[in-house]
Amino acid sequence: MRLRTTVGTGLGAVALALALAAPAAAATGTFSYVYDSPAGPRIGVLHDPPSRQCVTLPEAAAPWTPPAHTPRNRTDATAVVFTGPDCTGDHFSMRPHTGYGTERLKVRSVVFS
Repeated sequence: MRLRTTVGTGLGAVALALALAAPAAAATGTFSYVYDSPAGPRIGVLHDPPSRQCVTLPEAAAPWTPPAHTPRNRTDATAVVFTGPDCTGDHFSMRPHTGYGTERLKVRSVVFS
């Protein structure tokens, strides 16, 4: 009886360790956007962004800065862009690999499926 409990506990510990050691899921590819800087328009890029985690675009996070625009989703995941930081406000879904938005699509954050 004790051996069975010990083996069960050991297997449970190994399973837990493997689950915790698994790498975080990430979208593969790049997500780009245009943001305004004092020197003029610049391109921001997220390489292999995390999945299911909100990413606030650092260049467009503050309320006094203009939002980013013209997003391009070249990742293998669906990207949902938001008008506000921390994935708040109105949102728009962008297809994997080919999703894009025009200069009229203003964004401050994004989450990948």
